[in-house]
Amino acid sequence: MTREIQKQERVNHKRVRRLMAKLGLQVHPRRRWIRTTDSEHGWPVFPNLLKGLVIERVNQVWASDFTYIRLGHGFVFLAVILDLWSRKVIGWALGHRITSELALAALSVALEKRGPVEGCIHHSDRGVQYAATEYVKALKQAGLVPSMSRKGNPYDNAFVESFMKTLKVEEVYLRQYRTFQDVMASVPRFIEAVYNAKRMHSSLNYCSPDEFEAKQHRTSRRAMKLSTTCPI
Repeated sequence: MTREIQKQERVNHKRVRRLMAKLGLQVHPRRRWIRTTDSEHGWPVFPNLLKGLVIERVNQVWASDFTYIRLGHGFVFLAVILDLWSRKVIGWALGHRITSELALAALSVALEKRGPVEGCIHHSDRGVQYAATEYVKALKQAGLVPSMSRKGNPYDNAFVESFMKTLKVEEVYLRQYRTFQDVMASVPRFIEAVYNAKRMHSSLNYCSPDEFEAKQHRTSRRAMKLSTTCPI
């Protein structure tokens, strides 16, 4: 919040905190995180390719995961895919069941947005949805290289876990969804119009994912233009 206001005027975090308290605005506490991974299956698993890897470009590493959203009666499940270079959500899908079909729907959206991704690492947990034959087949057909977290180590997929917590604290916990349609009317807007477009990340020099990718794209275009116009 402080960083956002500082774009308009000079202010420190203490004053922002005082003003928020005066207006009755409080930081919502984090609630208990519930696992949605079933790794007890007979499908093959893949080694973790992220250990020691430096992420330097778009479409170098995608990461996937599921979370749940509570309704008045029952749950809705969300599958997401992030580009770890920019933290941008590039694929998502909502459904009534946590299945490989839901994961495939999110993957389809990501591939439609990003185009050819030959050699891009696709990282996930060891859940049955990502290990299933149809999902692994879809990855390989798209040129994606499967990678999976170590057993019992959620920190291997920490960036996606961070997004899920942001979604819960800044969107889901502030609402009372009654139906699937309520979720469909709200969560996609948060992902595209708030998280991707506006939410700043300290790791991205306080840019949103969209801003970060746009700035890097402009920098790359200028560098390419200079390389083609400068005499050898």
